Amino acid sequence: MAHTHSHGIGHHEHRHHHAVTETADARKRVAIAAVLTFAFMGAEIIGGIISGSLALLADAAHMLTDAGSLALAWVGFRLAARPADGLRSFGFARFKVLAAFVNGLALLALAVWIVWEAIHRLLEPQPILGGILLGVAIAGLVVNIIAFFILHGGDHDDLNMRGAIWHVAGDLLGSVAAIVAAILILATGWTPIDPILSVVVALIIAVGGWRVTRESAHILIEGVPSGLSPDDIKKDLEANLEDAARVTHIHAWALTEQKPLVTLEVVARDGACLDTVRRAVKTRLQQQFGVSHATVEVHKAPDLP
Repeated sequence: MAHTHSHGIGHHEHRHHHAVTETADARKRVAIAAVLTFAFMGAEIIGGIISGSLALLADAAHMLTDAGSLALAWVGFRLAARPADGLRSFGFARFKVLAAFVNGLALLALAVWIVWEAIHRLLEPQPILGGILLGVAIAGLVVNIIAFFILHGGDHDDLNMRGAIWHVAGDLLGSVAAIVAAILILATGWTPIDPILSVVVALIIAVGGWRVTRESAHILIEGVPSGLSPDDIKKDLEANLEDAARVTHIHAWALTEQKPLVTLEVVARDGACLDTVRRAVKTRLQQQFGVSHATVEVHKAPDLP
């Protein structure tokens, strides 16, 4: 039986260097966005209390959760950059996925809170100072646009980064809703628009939170990565590798959304070189399915019971 876990050293070092560079860039972007978000949060809280606007208070609450979520995302990127050790053979790479999962849950919880508060405001309307609301909301929009573009320049395939982007996008939408509410209140005096627009923003936030939570949970329970199918792998290898008589015990999962992992066993045809078959399988997996980390066991047919 040939059982290997080796990889091309040159390519591995190139990928590792590329990953470290991407992680450092993402960490810097998240840190800047976190500082901007936290710095303006206080102004929104004060403005929301003085003006009586739920839209502004909801946006301030969102910015508060964002500051914590962005800090968590930063920790995720920081830990992901640490090397593997004797207790963690894959390092801390999956902490990014865990951070994304927590951020997704935070988005869902925030959406529920906003809807709950909006219902109370609709049942018991309160006076709102449209002028203060408009001024603070415009300033918040500027801050959120800056933070959004800082994060949007990062890696969109990274779940941790996507969770951070959804948080800031929710803030941006919250600021837009507050501006619209302020203009309508100043023009018509109709205050129910404030909680109504808050609910719309909450629903958008909930969609983003559900997506991030669902995708990160799928990775955490070691579900099959998107684009990979054990059946497709089996059919492809058996059809395209002449010396692979049978492919069995296929398992596919992911360490992170960017690092799929596969293990499988191959029954080689009589007379085939086991090491040649092994290398052919690993090459096919990388070229056809984008799997660069695979554990392949190769057997001779007579070795099987």
